[in-house]
Amino acid sequence: MAKKSTSTNDNSGIEIIESAEALKQEINKAEGFLKKNQKLLVIIAAAIIGVVVGYFGYNYWMDTQNQEAQVAMVDATFAYEADSLSQALNGVGGGDGMLTVADDFGSTKAGNLAHFYAGTALMKQGKFDEAIEHLEDFSSKDLVLQGKAYALIGDAYMEKGNASEAAGFYKKAAGYQSNKFLTPGYLMKLALAQETAKDNAAAIKTYDALIQDYPAATETINAKKYKAMLEAMSAK
Repeated sequence: MAKKSTSTNDNSGIEIIESAEALKQEINKAEGFLKKNQKLLVIIAAAIIGVVVGYFGYNYWMDTQNQEAQVAMVDATFAYEADSLSQALNGVGGGDGMLTVADDFGSTKAGNLAHFYAGTALMKQGKFDEAIEHLEDFSSKDLVLQGKAYALIGDAYMEKGNASEAAGFYKKAAGYQSNKFLTPGYLMKLALAQETAKDNAAAIKTYDALIQDYPAATETINAKKYKAMLEAMSAK
C-alpha cells in the first residue's frame, strides 16, 4: 500500500515513485506530450543535427580550402623571398600569385597570410593605396606580423603625406603586445609622425614614454635628443 504523503501536493515525487497508478499517469502524460508535439520535436532534432553537421562540414571545407591555398602560393612565396615582386604578386609559370590567393582564399589562414605578403610587396612597388587595402585585410595574433602590418600601413600613409593617419597606425603597432625588441622602433615612428603632423606636445609625450619604458633601447638616444629639441622650441 502506498504511504500517505505529508505534502500538500497529491502528485509529489514520493507518491509517483511508490504508486504504480500515479507512475502510469505520468507516463501517459509524457506519451501524450510526445504525440502532440511530435512534429515540433522532429524539427528541433533536425535543427540540432543540421547545426552539428554544418559545423563539422564547414571546418572540413575550411581545412580543404586552406590546403589548396597553401599549395597555390608555394611558387609565389619563393618569388617573394627572391624579391621578384611582380611574380610574387601575379604568379609564376601559370601558378597563382599572392593577389589571387588573397582574393580567392582570403578567409583561410594561408589566404590571410597572402594579404600580408601582397601588402608588403605592393609597398615596395610604391603602390601605397593597394598596400593599405591588403594590410588592413590581414589579421593575426602573431607577435611580429600584426605589429609590423600596422607599422607598414603607417609607413604607407606617411608616403602619401598623411602624417596624422600614419600616427594612428604607429600607435596601434606600439600598443600591440608591447616588447623591448619591436615597440621602441614603433614609438620612434609614432613620435616622428606626430612631429610631422605639428603635434609637438604628443611627440614629446611619446619620446618620454620611449625613454622611460625602454631606457636600454638604441632608439632612446635619438629620442632624448629630439625631445630636448622640441622642448626648447616650445619654450621660445
